[in-house]
Amino acid sequence: MATPHISAAPGEIAPLVLMPGDPRRATRIAEAFLDDARLVSDVRGIGVYTGAHQGVPVSVMASGMGLPSMSIYATELYRHYGVRRICRVGTCGAISEAVAVSDVIIAAAAHTNSRVASLLVPDVTVSLTPSFDLLRAAVDAARAGTAPVHVGPVYSSDYFYLDRPDIIAGLDALGTLAVEMEAAGLYACALREGGEALTVLTVSDHLRHGAADLSAGQRETMFAATLDIAAAALLG
Repeated sequence: MATPHISAAPGEIAPLVLMPGDPRRATRIAEAFLDDARLVSDVRGIGVYTGAHQGVPVSVMASGMGLPSMSIYATELYRHYGVRRICRVGTCGAISEAVAVSDVIIAAAAHTNSRVASLLVPDVTVSLTPSFDLLRAAVDAARAGTAPVHVGPVYSSDYFYLDRPDIIAGLDALGTLAVEMEAAGLYACALREGGEALTVLTVSDHLRHGAADLSAGQRETMFAATLDIAAAALLG
């Protein structure tokens, strides 16, 4: 049945979902990556497309920006539409000097300044990690490919324009690869709803030095390696 944020009918959303942040990127992925994609929901400008990849039903839906938006859509997909696996395919800002712009990051954990990690169980800070089977399949696919790929923790921030070099330096010292805004919310929802989740990211800029940022257009189109790894994880 429809939810406040998704109008698809039962069965119109596949059990496997690719979830970029940007609605335009979701449309591009559906057009370029899925066979026979059709629009099954379009509420608040967030389209949901369902088609097939390698003969397997797959849906694409944008999450919007930030943990709250991701949490709404991921919860409704898991709880009301029978979705089993969600893979976030987005962009991030590199923290580690070992990471370069346009590299791919597989998020093996998500640190966060959000309270989401402490909301699920009273007096406990929950570890926010992806599903092992998805992580393993993604790493296997990455190792079989040629794109530069890094596997490790990312930082999900609730405040995009927070200027705190001390936080970035501290995270870097702990081996954090990049900063983004949704992975922790997705991982928390997967834990709460009994689903599976993973985040695979394209590095769009670097916080520690002046590497050229990807343009808005490049962010929409330069996701081939990220998509291949994410799809391999979903279908694995």
